Amino acid sequence: MSIPPSEGGPALPLSLHSRNPFRWLTVFGPGAVIASLTIGSGELIFSSRAGALFGYRLLWFFLLVLFAKWVLVYATARQMVLTGGHPFQRWMDLPGPRGWLPLVFFLLALAAFPVWVGFHAGTLGTLLSWAAGTESSLRGGAHFVWGMGILGLVLVFVLAGGYKTLERVQLLIVVLMLLCVLIAVMLVRPDWFEFFHGLFIPQPVHYPAWALANKEFTQRPVWLETITYVGVLGGSGYDYLAYVSYLREKHWGRAGETVASLAELNRGAADQSDPTPLWLRAVLADSILSFAAILIFTAVFTICGAVILGPQHLVPGGANLLTLQAGFVTPIYPWLKYVYFVGAFLAIFGTLYGTIEVAPVVLREFLLANDGDETKARSAFARKISVLWVSCGGWIVLLGSFIYTWLGQGQTPPGLISILTPANLFTGVLSCGFICLLAEWSDRSDLPPAWRMNAPLRFANVLAGIIFLALGLKAYWDQSGWRSWLILLGTVAVGWIASGLRAGRDGKRALSAPTRGQG
Repeated sequence: MSIPPSEGGPALPLSLHSRNPFRWLTVFGPGAVIASLTIGSGELIFSSRAGALFGYRLLWFFLLVLFAKWVLVYATARQMVLTGGHPFQRWMDLPGPRGWLPLVFFLLALAAFPVWVGFHAGTLGTLLSWAAGTESSLRGGAHFVWGMGILGLVLVFVLAGGYKTLERVQLLIVVLMLLCVLIAVMLVRPDWFEFFHGLFIPQPVHYPAWALANKEFTQRPVWLETITYVGVLGGSGYDYLAYVSYLREKHWGRAGETVASLAELNRGAADQSDPTPLWLRAVLADSILSFAAILIFTAVFTICGAVILGPQHLVPGGANLLTLQAGFVTPIYPWLKYVYFVGAFLAIFGTLYGTIEVAPVVLREFLLANDGDETKARSAFARKISVLWVSCGGWIVLLGSFIYTWLGQGQTPPGLISILTPANLFTGVLSCGFICLLAEWSDRSDLPPAWRMNAPLRFANVLAGIIFLALGLKAYWDQSGWRSWLILLGTVAVGWIASGLRAGRDGKRALSAPTRGQG
């Protein structure tokens, strides 16, 4: 049995109304994709890195970041469920030339996605190079070659799959990794008092004295290191834009339908029998389960980094992004090295696979927002183009790094984390701030009062947006001063001017059309 559907939409499962505590698992799907997108890099690499450098002192910060990102996801996704409109579609009507902000996001994605893909593929390359014992081969650049090879393999899977395949693969990876990390935390036996102290009580952070002997940290401010974690933990702004798009596939509420007008929404809000708002329960359950899983991963890998890597003065980085974490299990049973390899490979593989899949989703929503037309032929072509763009861009990042390493004559090439940082500051920090604040704008302009966010959610959403913007702008300045800000402002200017030129061209066509018809 089920609750009657909204107009043209699916029925709401009655399982969500039962008292069975496991009922929420029936809707866990899009959230599993988001969780798997982040556990490969955010948790396995950067949580371990934070634990090694700062112990438990950043756990409260991680909790705050994940809560803010959950607020972002829920506040944005409810718009899709209630109205059928993706954020890109809503942003088309912002003050200024029509569609300027979606174009800015699209332009920045063109540059950022290949960097992310190259980073994830390179990370897998470090793991495979370690397993094959080729870390020092090809003048220390073997992991880049491994990364290019694995990127080709993942590309085959992506071109053969789609959302349903993505959801199934990522759900399986999340469940398996969750079981593994729970076993790991029992084996390392952390100091639980220090853990909960770090989880709930803010503490100052600074590099330990032994870390400052490493040139990487003397040139990398603590503030920049910390904000990098904000960008990778829990996913990026583009992941959340894709999450909202995935709701079309699920047909929750009005998701997947034509965007409802304000008049239609007012009628729905006045109709007490309209089940559309009930679908928010599915979004709430799915997003909470997703971020609960991410929080568990974050806590466990921070614990392992603090207990195992920190005392040995080891920090994941360079060509050792994943190899050091094998120490979480090998001191207990050496053969667990192979179990770790499989688990880490699956985690990063899922992250790389999912990141490539997000690219065509962003392009699809951009095209839909601009002209509202998505034929199957056009959608298939756009998907191939976007997948090839980010994959080839990832290859270029890896190939360029390999050539630099090969011809560097002893110079140390930029590490994968250094390459990632500029892209991460926008995709994972600044973009989250924009999305939060624009969710507030859309909520007030596009929804009837009865369906708007309640006061606590609105306050949390606006506060999260302000925090993300402040952290992002601060990190941009620390990273490269005026240069980063000028690049960002230049991209905004390009989007604004291009959208204005397009609007002027479309206006001229509209004016000339009747004249041609009369002739």
